[in-house]
Amino acid sequence: MPTRPRPQRLGHVVLNVRDLQASVRFYTEIVGLEVSDHIEDQMAFLRCGQDHHDLALAQIPPGDPQHGATYVPGRPGLEHFSYQLGSLAEIEEAARYLQEKGVDIVRGIGKHGPGENLFLVFKDPDGNYCEFYADMVQVTPAQPYTPRVWKNDLAAFDQWHFDKFVVPPPEWGPKR
Repeated sequence: MPTRPRPQRLGHVVLNVRDLQASVRFYTEIVGLEVSDHIEDQMAFLRCGQDHHDLALAQIPPGDPQHGATYVPGRPGLEHFSYQLGSLAEIEEAARYLQEKGVDIVRGIGKHGPGENLFLVFKDPDGNYCEFYADMVQVTPAQPYTPRVWKNDLAAFDQWHFDKFVVPPPEWGPKR
């Protein structure tokens, strides 16, 4: 029988935004975060500490009906929040536990490109997306990091190409 997950801490947050560039300017110039990476013109990853990112911003397509909406999936605002687990083994155990408890898993287990973190995303009772993650790149004076722009492709989303997904993978292709 799988055991209940034991998160180490609250991790990063991902927000859907109407204007990625304006949001990046706000969070860097006003809030004081640093850019770690971009996925073309679709996402930006920012940090204030050692984690590769503690905030990620995802562009809502301008033609999307939710572009001007409020709290619904794909709308401006929260896409997901995350809790850190210690390893792939803990994430695999968490996946079994969630499945046993009938929790709706949305995506994962996978490994993102930017940040190289492992991920497992699931829904809470209100439909909010919650993520367990592990093994994120750490940025320190001894381990500096040079930001890069990733292509908006499968390698940026899941370096393992859905091989470890415990649910059917999404139809894949950049959304433009």
